[in-house]
Amino acid sequence: MSQHLSARDLHRSFQMGKRKLEVLRGVSLEINPGEAVFLCGASGAGKSTLLYTLAGLERPGAGSVLFEGTDIYAQGEAALARMRNSAFGFVFQAYHLLPELTALENVMVPAMIAGSSKRQAAEEALARVGLGERLQHLPAELSGGEQQRVAIARALINAPRVLFADEPTGNLDSTTGETIIQLLLGLARDEKRTLIVVTHDAELATRGDRKLVMRDGVIV
Repeated sequence: MSQHLSARDLHRSFQMGKRKLEVLRGVSLEINPGEAVFLCGASGAGKSTLLYTLAGLERPGAGSVLFEGTDIYAQGEAALARMRNSAFGFVFQAYHLLPELTALENVMVPAMIAGSSKRQAAEEALARVGLGERLQHLPAELSGGEQQRVAIARALINAPRVLFADEPTGNLDSTTGETIIQLLLGLARDEKRTLIVVTHDAELATRGDRKLVMRDGVIV
């Protein structure tokens, strides 16, 4: 069986004026199907860059990412976009909901991109995250925790095999954040999805199957 998701010797740098900032400095890792992995470390350690690189959102300067045997960056942009839309789900710190769309319409967006509406699946996803009664509410009518639940339902709509979450509790108070982490872990375990979460919260990072600590662009 091919490895589920793996990285080989990832390097990524950014040019800051005359200075070259090395953000990933030779990261290799393997993640098993259905595993919940939490990436933690100080701000600037490279956690989010690693997450985006694993998720097909940021091309590495060197190294490779393999998903179910496919080198994701060796394929064309259209194939990579299809993979991101169908195999991966994303939850961000800032929710990224479209303000003019209802909760239901926001959840349906990734399905529409893939060419179907999946209205019933969207309603079911919102019910799973506890928002079955809030389908027609706009983001401005929802609390931060509720908006993040909509974002989680949206991430689930295409039944992704891997769920990526970048600081999903970063804009929430600790009680709401705790609920969101429990929700993500529960959804991932119930449906045997792989979950990769970036957090600066060392306490939250102990909730998964494995905690990886990043420092200065490497896993320590």
